[in-house]
Amino acid sequence: MKFKVGDKVMVMDENYSGEIISLIKQVATIETEDGFLLEFPLDQLIKMESYKSDILTSISHVPNKDIETKPKHNKLLKPSKNKSQPVFEVDLHIEKLLPKYRQMNNHEILTYQLETAQRQLEFAIRKRIQHVVFIHGVGDGVLRTELEYLFKRYDGISFEEASYQKYGQGATQIYIQQNAQRN
Repeated sequence: MKFKVGDKVMVMDENYSGEIISLIKQVATIETEDGFLLEFPLDQLIKMESYKSDILTSISHVPNKDIETKPKHNKLLKPSKNKSQPVFEVDLHIEKLLPKYRQMNNHEILTYQLETAQRQLEFAIRKRIQHVVFIHGVGDGVLRTELEYLFKRYDGISFEEASYQKYGQGATQIYIQQNAQRN
């Protein structure tokens, strides 16, 4: 299936949907209705028009049913239920970011995770989001250390360990002061 920028898509077997805003090789960046940016391989995407027509065709015999064809939220980045202070969760586990990562070495994986973190952090700054939780896991602590180094490069950002009850030891939460000067 051919995709182009502007196509409305959803991700197979996931609760993600949005509009394609860029295509690089076989990876699409989609923006959800909530403004989140996510990357997915093209072979995991379905055009919304195609999906809707398939659903409507398959259940057209069912009278008076409301059909919801779009997913509610995405798992990679979740807005908080508290509308006044949105909370984004960015899961940096490589298996969540790239389905075909096994051919990558540790340096390439770490670089991709850090680029994703920086991109999502800058997105939060642009969208004036005040609270972001980066889920990095425990491991050897290399990603966590590199994330802390990244966060220190930005003025107006403070960070601490995220809620142990919710995330265990493998997450860092950051707070963005919206009136601060940025790098």
